[in-house]
Amino acid sequence: MGQTVGILGGDARFSYLARMLAVDGFSVNTWGVAGEPDEKTLDEAASAERILLPAPLTRKDGQLNSERALALDTLWPRLRPDQRIYAGAVREKERSAAAACGLMLSDYFSREALTVKNAVPTAEGALQLALERTSVTLHGTPCLVIGFGRIGKLLAHDLKALGAQVSVSARRMEDLAWIDAFGYRPLRTNRLAGVLGPFRVIFNTVPHPVLGMPLLREVDGGCLLVELSSAAGIDAQAAAELGLTYVKAGGLPGRAAPESAALALKETLYQMWEEEL
Repeated sequence: MGQTVGILGGDARFSYLARMLAVDGFSVNTWGVAGEPDEKTLDEAASAERILLPAPLTRKDGQLNSERALALDTLWPRLRPDQRIYAGAVREKERSAAAACGLMLSDYFSREALTVKNAVPTAEGALQLALERTSVTLHGTPCLVIGFGRIGKLLAHDLKALGAQVSVSARRMEDLAWIDAFGYRPLRTNRLAGVLGPFRVIFNTVPHPVLGMPLLREVDGGCLLVELSSAAGIDAQAAAELGLTYVKAGGLPGRAAPESAALALKETLYQMWEEEL
């Protein structure tokens, strides 16, 4: 059971994943995967014993996160209740729609090990963006990381290793204590007024509004704003109105280090499959 795998949609990391699974002896068919030719039809790829869907599962318009157009509500009827189906960052409404067709989705992003491993290429990709989009070295440059979760921790560590002047904001007092202990400048996320002017790069990692028009007015015109959260914490429209450089940096694991991200995903899937035996 489970030797045939259909990969439907996804970015470059799923192309690497397809090759890794094939090397390990699985019969893999892809459809709508970036960089992969569709050698099978959608129905052929969707007939596999195990179905791998992308992360995030859908785009904003409800389409499968795929190189080819496919509404998610037209995918579920093509699948069977006996199949093992895996996806990442599944929303409750998507899970409910699948369940209405007798399908059960397993979210591989619910595994802490994978989310931590994914934070590494996200942090490195954020650094790459900052190096490409600024005219200064990160060494000696004042940088702010908003949030001290998985990505915030790794990003602050990497910035400090490059010699940046690192400030990190958080809400919880215990996080602020650790920020100070690691040698970063601690700031309160809800008390950023009056301190934003010196920063040349601001990275947001928190999934709720933080920098709106009032605070963005304080940001220097040469500052780069990098949004790393899928639910934006930086007001993109306000940034545009103020002429600030804003980058929505989604899908960095698949862009910055797709092979490493694919390996992390493969290891997580194998653990899930072993637990199902």
